[in-house]
Amino acid sequence: MELSDVRRARRDRALVVLEGFHAIKHALRFGGELLGAWTADAAELEALRLRLAPDVAIGAAVVPLDELAAVVPRAQVVAVARRPVQPSPDALLAAPGPAPVVLLEDPRHLGNLGACVRVAAAAAAAGVLTTGRQDPWHPDALRGSAGLHFALPVTRSRSPRTGDRPLVALDPAGDRLHSAAVPPRAVLAFGTERDGLSDELLARADARLALPMRPGVSSLNLATAVSGVLFGLALSGRGGTRAPPRAPSPGR
Repeated sequence: MELSDVRRARRDRALVVLEGFHAIKHALRFGGELLGAWTADAAELEALRLRLAPDVAIGAAVVPLDELAAVVPRAQVVAVARRPVQPSPDALLAAPGPAPVVLLEDPRHLGNLGACVRVAAAAAAAGVLTTGRQDPWHPDALRGSAGLHFALPVTRSRSPRTGDRPLVALDPAGDRLHSAAVPPRAVLAFGTERDGLSDELLARADARLALPMRPGVSSLNLATAVSGVLFGLALSGRGGTRAPPRAPSPGR
């Protein structure tokens, strides 16, 4: 694969484009398979690897800076990896264990979607399920997650699903959030900052809970809300369980 293939890879559903060192580091750390990587400064990339991720190997080809910038203006390294096969929504929801699933109903901003994935991975959620038009594996979402899509299942459903899990809707009009109100294996549903959750999903909820906020503050950024809920649960001992990372794979 050549650097010129990166543009095509952005449109290929079997591939993902990873922009920047952290995205590539996380992809490799959680079992990603690189098909190609390119940098304009091999020495700086190696210094970053030794300082921040000595557990992974990035075999990046060196290309002229102007050629790299024409493909990815904001990153010193770019890579193409195989897109991991994701479980179906039903398989994700059927996963055992107490960890919650994060449901994002029709998220609009890809960077924010990616930030939610990053938070969910850090808090050991069981996975992220999205609805709506946006592909949760879009390159902009991968950038927002710093490559942590590879750390947990991230998949899309045509409609909101919960399986046999209890549904907890995050709703500003709901009861004050407290960890005891969130049962194990819950689906934690978050809507958009502007419109919130749909009436249909709210009507199905087993509980409606709200993050406490200072009077006059009407809403939180989506990823901030996801972070507040997941880490609130984690600190109370009711969040996800900590699982060891997948074995690092060598760069290709």
